[in-house]
Amino acid sequence: MKFFIDTANVEAIRKAHERGMVDGVTTNPTLVAKEGRDFRQIVEEIASFVEGPISLEVVSEDAEGMIEEARELNGWIDNAAIKIPMTWEGLKAVRVLASEDIKTNVTLCFSANQALLAAKAGATFVSPFIGRLDDVGHTGMQLIADVVQIYANYGYDTEVIVASIRHPIHVYEAALLGADIATIPPAVLDKMVNHPLTDVGIKRFLADWERVKKKS
Repeated sequence: MKFFIDTANVEAIRKAHERGMVDGVTTNPTLVAKEGRDFRQIVEEIASFVEGPISLEVVSEDAEGMIEEARELNGWIDNAAIKIPMTWEGLKAVRVLASEDIKTNVTLCFSANQALLAAKAGATFVSPFIGRLDDVGHTGMQLIADVVQIYANYGYDTEVIVASIRHPIHVYEAALLGADIATIPPAVLDKMVNHPLTDVGIKRFLADWERVKKKS
């Protein structure tokens, strides 16, 4: 399973990258706005050390505007993946961009039918938002199971990015289901390494080693 980091904070991405846990990055307008910096500057800084796909989102609502934005964003860096909203206009844009070999990430996906349409349009990635589904009383991970199965049935190349991850169990469940990618907020990635028994074990080993040193 590939890990993307879901943030526009360069230092957080760099920290995860130094740990060997960054296969790509996803951003969105909300994440970029939190940084209070020039968007292109952030993107180019991330691309200076991240080799995998970096998702950059368009904000136009019509296909023509999305395509124009996508071409511009794709020119900023060599490893861009353009985030396109899951609408008919978005799917029209995906089809054109796919014909130009521009990677796309269809975002705000909330149903298996939407994911199927994205794959048929030629999306490189599709991002089902599981946390937001959980928020409204649905089982977000069931959507991942359905999409993974549908793509396997028909041999689609579109990769499934599990998005809107809220806690480590989401990552664990996504891995069990065979999702291609989890895009993980830095805070959730930090929690994944923790286990109380690990802490207890380290403490005990260190205490035992102190006793060994005293006898030598």
